[in-house]
Amino acid sequence: MIINKATLNAVFVSLSTLFHNAFNRIEPQWDKIAMKVPSTTKTNDYKWLGKIPKMRKWIGDKQVDALSGHGYSITNDDWEVTVEVDRNDIEDDQLGIYKPQAEMAGESSAQLPDEIVADLVNGAFTLTGFDGQYFCDTDHPVGAGVVSNKLTVALDGSTLAAAKASYGAARTAMRLFKDEHGRPLGVRPNMLVVGPALEDTARALLTVDRLEDGKPNPYKGTAELLVLDRMTSSTAWFLLDTTKPVKPFIFQERKAPVFVQQTDPEADDVFMRKLFKFGAEARAAGGYGFWQLCVGSTGAG
Repeated sequence: MIINKATLNAVFVSLSTLFHNAFNRIEPQWDKIAMKVPSTTKTNDYKWLGKIPKMRKWIGDKQVDALSGHGYSITNDDWEVTVEVDRNDIEDDQLGIYKPQAEMAGESSAQLPDEIVADLVNGAFTLTGFDGQYFCDTDHPVGAGVVSNKLTVALDGSTLAAAKASYGAARTAMRLFKDEHGRPLGVRPNMLVVGPALEDTARALLTVDRLEDGKPNPYKGTAELLVLDRMTSSTAWFLLDTTKPVKPFIFQERKAPVFVQQTDPEADDVFMRKLFKFGAEARAAGGYGFWQLCVGSTGAG
């Protein structure tokens, strides 16, 4: 194959098509538990997370909720995936060897939000949210006291007592969450998130009519199950409320993944090393929403 502008354009149009076809085949998981926030600048400010607006009786002057004094911002990161194409492979019409790489680059680009959100889930006990506490912690400041959204109990559906002490305890805690004025927040847990190691336990807990001890299962159908393959813990589990306008996790997108290419035959890499390049670039980051929409357990006992 003679290398000129037309042949190079045809080569990278083909690679771009492979990239985008693979990109579009991916079915995301992140949007089940995270909200997408478009970003138009380097950093987004989320201090508004410090207040949950609620209607109240209007007596006298209106009571204005000031924004939280806590500073919480999310700065976008740069992301990339790059593949080199040897000029000899173009000349020898051997571009088939790059088909898997183009497709894997497309899949990886489509899975970027899943990876960002999974990192948030994995870091829930060690990374901080808007109030300066770990997202799942035992002492979130609320009014004059503190509230916990962290458990250590293992997820267990073997008996009614075990189910109540794990999944049931998380459900009860979430439904009792109140704001700084002591009013119920109306949290309704609807999503159980586990890693592959807990899939069977979680699925049984949410679907069987009777538990292993023969007693009726009061938790059947009480939540949707989400199995995150990227969860690193084999014991941790999370119960979430994803029904609200704000989700427990935030995916912030400044620039969606775009296919990029370097096809200038006069570029230094081509002249010195006979290498062209293609890949994808993106700008995005993740963060935590309302901790009140989550109870997490380490499962460590």
